[in-house]
Amino acid sequence: MEWFSMLAAALLFSAACNFDTVILAMGWAVRGVRPSPAHTLVIAGLTTLITWLSLVLGRGAAVSLGSSFAGALGGLVLAGIGLWFVLDWLRSLGGARQEEAPQAGNNLLGWVALAAALAVNNAGVGVAAGASGVGPGLASLANFVLTLAALPLGRALGDRVAGRLLGKYALPLSGLILVGLGVWQVLGG
Repeated sequence: MEWFSMLAAALLFSAACNFDTVILAMGWAVRGVRPSPAHTLVIAGLTTLITWLSLVLGRGAAVSLGSSFAGALGGLVLAGIGLWFVLDWLRSLGGARQEEAPQAGNNLLGWVALAAALAVNNAGVGVAAGASGVGPGLASLANFVLTLAALPLGRALGDRVAGRLLGKYALPLSGLILVGLGVWQVLGG
């Protein structure tokens, strides 16, 4: 049962971290941008590396703080970040702000910069998840696989109504997943 719990936490963490990847790929599809398989690997590889580093950092904090305290603290931080995402979405309902997706361009450096921007979103959540007990290895593997799946999923949804709905509700959905994961980790998931 513990293995199932670790796998579920890794998958939930990775799913929450990859909503922005799906949204970005949907934006690319609308503009006709299609990353090559090599660019897809760059995005997945770099985001996974930074995610792994943040998870290891969080795991190190857990060792120095004590696993039960760090797990509870990390879970509370995850829930707090999730609530922040939901509140940010609620604030955006008042105004019609729409963020423009960063452009990757046609060169490798542009794709690396884009991957780094996506990874920054994972870094803060990764530290909290690592402190709460989410395993760096399993979560990083799940992140790599889900990033590889998120890019074609976003392209497929890009010009469909489901894609527009997902784009509209990605931030609160990601936030709710993080809140759920945080509460689960606090309760000893």
